[in-house]
Amino acid sequence: MAGCGFHLEGSTPLPPSLAVVHIDTSDTQSDFYFGLRKALMAAGTRIDDEGRDEASAVIHILNDSSPLPRTLTVSTLNVPTEYELTYKISFSVTVNGREVIAPEEHSLVRDYSYSENAQLAKERESAILSQALAHDLVSVVMRRLASLSAGAAHS
Repeated sequence: MAGCGFHLEGSTPLPPSLAVVHIDTSDTQSDFYFGLRKALMAAGTRIDDEGRDEASAVIHILNDSSPLPRTLTVSTLNVPTEYELTYKISFSVTVNGREVIAPEEHSLVRDYSYSENAQLAKERESAILSQALAHDLVSVVMRRLASLSAGAAHS
């Protein structure tokens, strides 16, 4: 199985240059930030929270915009019946002061139906969707980080 490139989720092999990472972000409370920390640690990376010189790699979270609902459809009574959530992140990566991933933006969109009769359930559904979008964006970033080792192997 190892020869085909298959890896269990959360066990993405990262290059040695990402053994110690500092995550540079202004929002340390977002779903994306927590998910990225968890995924990096699952991959064997140590997180340098203080940003000391021991971290050779820095992941710069340039934008982490938590999803805001946008109305997609309304009923005949002008009550929203469907919303859309868009979660956007942008990031770059430097290793030893050299940019190895230029700033890039990723966004994911999900929609969900809404009913006034189930308002609390729908608010919870919105929160769950937001967490799922953050998780999916973490997977995108982890694949980009893993591609650094593939690129290093071909260099």
